[in-house]
Amino acid sequence: MQTDKTIRAFIAIELSDQVKEGLRNLQARIKSSNSALAKWVDPNSIHLTLKFLGETRLDCLPSIVSTLENLANIFHPFRLSVTELGAFPDLQRVQVIWVGLTGDMNVLIRLQQDVEKTISPIGFPTEKRGFTPHLTLARIRDTSSLQDRQKLGILIKRTSIESPLNLTVASINLIQSHLTPNGAVYTNLHSAKLNQS
Repeated sequence: MQTDKTIRAFIAIELSDQVKEGLRNLQARIKSSNSALAKWVDPNSIHLTLKFLGETRLDCLPSIVSTLENLANIFHPFRLSVTELGAFPDLQRVQVIWVGLTGDMNVLIRLQQDVEKTISPIGFPTEKRGFTPHLTLARIRDTSSLQDRQKLGILIKRTSIESPLNLTVASINLIQSHLTPNGAVYTNLHSAKLNQS
């Protein structure tokens, strides 16, 4: 429960406007006849989450910022591309529609692992689940039938990303997530720029 002394926060990579627009177009292609089956994520709200912090004490924020700055100094900007469309848990029982990433994946995974490792001593336990880099486009409503989910799976399989959506990762961000009746509102609290030299 959020109090005046805590905020809900996470560490993530922000997407460029070009990638957000590409995701919007991709959503529109899948949505056309299936918009009611899913809760679609506004592309302006999509991030590549590296670490969900949850309820975070305000007095922890300087330590988190300092940790991110130190980490950012070790990494140089790197490139990622959105190249595939998929579903969790699979295309027969679609629950989540996502896009996958390619590019400098070894750098991304190392960055995520280093975030986990360096944030842990501040009081944020290491995530037990493995890191599966993806961007969520939609969550299927519980009321959707198995047949609807299978039809959606066929559509996802047939939908290709015509040209890769490229992203240069140049910073890691500490973001506040404020929950409202209309969904989460995100505020970027700090951007730690990756080492340009």
